[in-house]
Amino acid sequence: MTNRSLLASAWRLDVNTGTTAAPVWTQVKGMTSFKETIDSTVEDDSDFDDPDWGSDEVTQRKWKLECEGKRKRDDSEPFVPDPGQEFIRRAGNRVGVGSGIEIRYYRRDGAPDAWQGRATVQPGGGGGKTTELEPFNFTLGGRGSRTELQPYPTLTPV
Repeated sequence: MTNRSLLASAWRLDVNTGTTAAPVWTQVKGMTSFKETIDSTVEDDSDFDDPDWGSDEVTQRKWKLECEGKRKRDDSEPFVPDPGQEFIRRAGNRVGVGSGIEIRYYRRDGAPDAWQGRATVQPGGGGGKTTELEPFNFTLGGRGSRTELQPYPTLTPV
């Protein structure tokens, strides 16, 4: 059997536009770039028991998602933005209580990469040249641990 590479375009991001008790998962459309990062805080754990080698211990992890895309709307008048993008845009303008959002992200090809958690929104800017499409970009900073989900299309907690 031949091994095949996974496509980066298989990632999908949903935001909960409902409540935690009654979630309404809304896709964030127009995505063109998705990058998950997990940063680790490491402390030196070396001792006299192994004098020839040092040792490290992970004491904390943080996750974040860096996303980019093209801003979307429907064809109706007046302007109606993509609901997922708009939810993130609005959350990026709040501070304190109410600024966190619930998200889930996963691969649509059945790979076991599927997570759900709470995040803060660090919005990016818009604009561009006369020949460019309007971009949108944002970073979602994880608030605590994520919950692993069953692979798509199940998406229930493991």
